[in-house]
Amino acid sequence: MANGVGGVKHQQQLQILWSLLNISYNTFTAAPRTSLTRVRNNWIQPLGHDTGLKTYNSLTKQKEPLILAQEGIATWYSCGPTVYDHAHLGHACSYVRFDIIQRVLSRVFGVSVIHVMVITDIDDKIIRRAIEESISPTVLARMYEEEFKNDMLALKVLPPAVYLRVTENIPQIVAFIEGIMRNGHAYATKQGDVYFDIRSIGDRYGKLMGASHVGDMGSKKRDSRDFALWKASKPQEPSWSSPWGKGRPGWHIECSTIASSVFGSQLDIHSGGIDLAFPHHENEIAQCEAYHQCGQWGNYFLHSGHLHLKGSAEKMSKSLKNFITIKDFLGSYSANEFRMFCLLTKYRSAIDYSDTSMNEARSFLATIAAFNHDAKAYMRGQLQCQAVQEEALWELFVQALADDFDTPRAVNAIMTLIYQGNRNLQPITKPDGSPRSPAVFGAILAYIRDVFEVLGIDLVDIKEAHSVNCSGTLENVVEQLARFRTEVRAFALSVEDVPPGVPSHVRPRPHPDRVPLLKACDKLRKDLAPLGVHIKVSICACLCVG
Repeated sequence: MANGVGGVKHQQQLQILWSLLNISYNTFTAAPRTSLTRVRNNWIQPLGHDTGLKTYNSLTKQKEPLILAQEGIATWYSCGPTVYDHAHLGHACSYVRFDIIQRVLSRVFGVSVIHVMVITDIDDKIIRRAIEESISPTVLARMYEEEFKNDMLALKVLPPAVYLRVTENIPQIVAFIEGIMRNGHAYATKQGDVYFDIRSIGDRYGKLMGASHVGDMGSKKRDSRDFALWKASKPQEPSWSSPWGKGRPGWHIECSTIASSVFGSQLDIHSGGIDLAFPHHENEIAQCEAYHQCGQWGNYFLHSGHLHLKGSAEKMSKSLKNFITIKDFLGSYSANEFRMFCLLTKYRSAIDYSDTSMNEARSFLATIAAFNHDAKAYMRGQLQCQAVQEEALWELFVQALADDFDTPRAVNAIMTLIYQGNRNLQPITKPDGSPRSPAVFGAILAYIRDVFEVLGIDLVDIKEAHSVNCSGTLENVVEQLARFRTEVRAFALSVEDVPPGVPSHVRPRPHPDRVPLLKACDKLRKDLAPLGVHIKVSICACLCVG
């Protein structure tokens, strides 16, 4: 794995921070960058560092080489939540999938991801909910923001470099709107609203989804596709001062402003759910390119597929009231199980959620835990097996390293490795003198542990969960073992028949050839006691854990 699992070194981190300090403000206000080449489907392939990876780009509807402006650094912006309600599994699916990709980029390919996420803490939905609950929009937003962050922590999603709230960036948003107006791409109404002028950018609108959409015309707009950059204030709504009067930002302008304020006039990667492609991301592109006067602002747009409840064609969403909260989900399943569930499909594919699909993910983890247990037993010499086919295992070991964002293929490679390992871990009744290969299994276990650590799955947690799930089975096994010992001991203690004519005072004797069985039963009882299993006379078994 490039640069190891630990990521960039301290000196490289300082260089990254220094470079960002140099580019952030200057590029926010500077002339457009020209480090782009090769036009395809209105997308310009950027110049820069070719990572050797390919990723599906929503701008071209095909896989493209991932080329970053700076070697070893990916600037990444993602749309965060609108914090007016509990986060649900649809949100979790998108965030976990992109967390996996970011982990792979940084820990496998040595790319430091500088990730910024916005928290939408002012919005029509927030205002409506606050009025319904008779609390301030700020209190409501902070409450659900904190819950969202705790949910992400519970799902083991790495936090971004920084969360930025919309309400804390109002002056920057106003300045950004003024810049768009100066460039001739927005207009204000008498009522104090400001709209983006779609006609002013001609056929450059619609890079993601096309320009055929017809919106709500309204009396204030010049074109039905025009959208609000600034909304005039209404009674009972929070508002801020601006050159156009009191008001608040439109939905799309917040992301364009905040992404530009951090990363400038060019962004490597923008991510979000596929439902955000239109109108949100489409309008972000229009705003940024109008402000920066550049031909291409975001180089790669990555979109995750919807999560559906199995049997439903509709996505999981708050508005449809068909969602499962993350907190409720984690009452039944673990973060590891959900992450495995996400890994089993490509990130941009729709995914069906059901108990069956979750049980499939749980089964994969149980297989990994069982192999981990058996391989360690083999390494300790507690399991006698046939000779290991080292060449085949090492070949699979190397092939699995070549997988990148295709997580189903990556997981399949690992499971194939485990399957091949299990084939070589079939116990045999007698040692056949075959050479032992504990180092091979040690390497496999280390590789599997490292790979799943990169993907965000902790095998220690899996082991603990596996132990809990197996506790009931273990009790049954111990009970059967104790019952078998009792029957063997009774057989060993049985006496020889007294021949006819023998005086009655002569006591019958145990069978001499059964004495070793009796000693083995006593030894088993003594050996199990230190392990917490106490076998008592006339009682099958008592399993004590202490």
